[in-house]
Amino acid sequence: MAINPDQIIKFSPTHRLQWEEVQQKDVILYPEGMVELNQSSAEILKLCDGSRNLERIIADLEQKFETTGLKDDITGFLEVALKNGWIQQH
Repeated sequence: MAINPDQIIKFSPTHRLQWEEVQQKDVILYPEGMVELNQSSAEILKLCDGSRNLERIIADLEQKFETTGLKDDITGFLEVALKNGWIQQH
């Protein structure tokens, strides 16, 4: 499933992104279970707040981490997240 770069990205209302103290990681919680996230994935999903499109998420992360060239990695992860229902586009 491909990300539409022009549409706003929002975290799914049927999932919850939260810090899990026991695992010392951010996780996605949903009725069927839990997904542990690495730091990069969590940083991307935290920006899926319904106010940003793909370009803005990339720009914000490149600015935060003072780097460039993150587009392919971020896009690839968001396509997996969309396929898994963790995010929605509108």
